[in-house]
Amino acid sequence: MLVLKLGGSLEHLDPLLTDIAACTSPMVIVHGANRELSELSSRLGHPPRMVISERGEVSRYTDAVTMDHFLMAYAGKANKRIVERLRALGRNAVGLTAMDGGIAVGRRKPDLRIREGEKLKVLHDDHSGSIERIDPALLRLLLDRGYLPVLTPPAISREGVAINVDGDRLAMEVAAALAAERLLIFADTPGFLRDPADESTIISRIPADRVRDFAGFGKGRARVKLLAAAEAVRRGIGQVGLNDGRRQRPLTDALAGAGTWITA
Repeated sequence: MLVLKLGGSLEHLDPLLTDIAACTSPMVIVHGANRELSELSSRLGHPPRMVISERGEVSRYTDAVTMDHFLMAYAGKANKRIVERLRALGRNAVGLTAMDGGIAVGRRKPDLRIREGEKLKVLHDDHSGSIERIDPALLRLLLDRGYLPVLTPPAISREGVAINVDGDRLAMEVAAALAAERLLIFADTPGFLRDPADESTIISRIPADRVRDFAGFGKGRARVKLLAAAEAVRRGIGQVGLNDGRRQRPLTDALAGAGTWITA
């Protein structure tokens, strides 16, 4: 059982989707659509607002208008184009959001504390949150019937409101709930790099209990992915790969050991 996370930064998914379609292992795909969302919001006159949290993490301020755009980009274009291509390649794909069937339920954080320069501010009416519970029943039903679930944020809050949740975190939680053997996170880098500016500095193996020793090499999303990978291993997933989605055969190469692997 595999869980694959397709990063929203990947521009050309066809080699990866072709490789996925040829793989006979049962799997769940989780994908993002950050690039599509930013482009759509800009075209619709509501450009993305990226903010820095009190802890120094960069995130998207998701107000009500942005959440409408989020649903268009994630649940609409990105999800259905992936499903379309996989079905053309012979896989019986089904597109879902993490709201459907209550797959991912979480807590909305309507007030977002940010830092602008030396000042702390609070932004209200944010539609972001964190995952608290995964119900894999619908995913198991689809897998047992031979379908390939293609899953994307948003999740649903306890109050029934759509919430923007981190895609890597969603993939990790789904992999843990399904007791996946491997979680593979595909992005536009060859793996976790000792020097983010030099792709030749890839670190091929990192024990989960030593992740903190390596986390300082990463910046932004790379560091977040590494920490999520370590938590996934601690949650019982055998191996987590940080893999290059730009290769000609990304999944085949990843399963053969390419990329960065976090293991117990």
